[in-house]
Amino acid sequence: MSEHDSERNRFSKRARRYARVGSHVGSVAVKSAGRRLLGREAAREKNALELAAALGGLKGPIMKVAQLLATIPDALPAEYAIELAKLQSQAPPMGWAFVKRRMAAELGADWQTRFRTFGHQAAASASLGQVHKAVSLKGEDLACKLQYPDMQSAVEADLSQLDMLFAIHRRMDPAIDTSQMGEEIAARIREELDYTREAAHMRLYRAILEDEAAIRVPAVFEDLSTRRLLTMGWLEGTPLLAHKQADLDTRNRLATAMFRAWWFPFSRFGVIHGDPHLGNYTVYEDALESGAIAPAGINLLDYGCIRIFPAKFVGGVIDLYNGLRTGDDDLVVHAYETWGFTGLTRELIDILNIWARFIYGPLLEDRVRAIADGVSAAEYGRKQAFTVHKALKEKGPVRVPREFVFMDRAAIGLGAVFLHLRAELNFYRLFNDAIESFDLDRLARRQAKALKAAGVPA
Repeated sequence: MSEHDSERNRFSKRARRYARVGSHVGSVAVKSAGRRLLGREAAREKNALELAAALGGLKGPIMKVAQLLATIPDALPAEYAIELAKLQSQAPPMGWAFVKRRMAAELGADWQTRFRTFGHQAAASASLGQVHKAVSLKGEDLACKLQYPDMQSAVEADLSQLDMLFAIHRRMDPAIDTSQMGEEIAARIREELDYTREAAHMRLYRAILEDEAAIRVPAVFEDLSTRRLLTMGWLEGTPLLAHKQADLDTRNRLATAMFRAWWFPFSRFGVIHGDPHLGNYTVYEDALESGAIAPAGINLLDYGCIRIFPAKFVGGVIDLYNGLRTGDDDLVVHAYETWGFTGLTRELIDILNIWARFIYGPLLEDRVRAIADGVSAAEYGRKQAFTVHKALKEKGPVRVPREFVFMDRAAIGLGAVFLHLRAELNFYRLFNDAIESFDLDRLARRQAKALKAAGVPA
């Protein structure tokens, strides 16, 4: 970042943000500690409501942190996760006068001459920035994602409060050691500030998925992009949930595209799209083989939260699958150790396998089936997480390796999408197609080549 960067992580802005966020979160932490000292464990739900109310008055990165915690299995007690999941991350959109100043800071005073049109109103807004629809001088529809000012200072101040949120969890005598979760969340959110990195992620996914007809990735417009402005092709589409009542063939077509959009990059390149938020997918229409115009596939949006794994981590995922499929306990243990789980006993392995069999269950049966029977998307994984947590209270704790955090989160989010769509697929065949001819060395070489070609920072 330039020495003259007016928006670098300024201490004064960070200090003000720290004080504001800290006063909200800290007051809830003190109250929850007091209730615990008084033996009022039944007050956890009240604590959770108070935390959600406190954070609900804030905008920006802390909301993104809260929502991340709500979607990571066992990052927080269930009462907290339920309440935090209800929060909305949208910040108030910047007005046109403010947008003009922000755009001039990124592209220069004559920035409007570089577009045929540029929408005055935000087409979408979120925790770190907002999107405007525009048209290029060549007539191409564009989506311009413009970061809010002083986000680096806000992010650093809000991340400094992350330990306080985890302290609430520690007071509940957790069965899972979440010490590395904070590090992982902080790393991913800091990456989301760098739109240059996000542009590289987008180029990476366009290359990886170029032969996937049912998955569309926006193109990056390099000459209209900076570290805090990302200009990409506008992909027209409808919300994924608008197709919940479509016919089964349509729902299965969309679910298959979602499966391949997630598992193919992971199994072949060691990369996942780590944010399962439904707003990051839309559905496009196209001509099918029958000639009819109908929902044909998905637009994969927002590449701020991309997780890149070493080849050996991907190998662990496949080893665990094969170990569960064949009953090879040694291979199962090897997979957990590959991921970085330590101090494992027979009892702890059996407990971890409860969760593993839940995640892998649909992939182990060579038949057409739903991802889960009789479970709502909101409840997906809750029962199994509760069972594991209860067992670990007696035999744990288990320290969760940081690489595991977004893998778990994305898997749960993907399963919830399948439930929303009520898809009925042969997940076994889809998965085995994705991992066909898997080889660690080949994946490592393929990944290195793809990352370099896309310009993804090391």
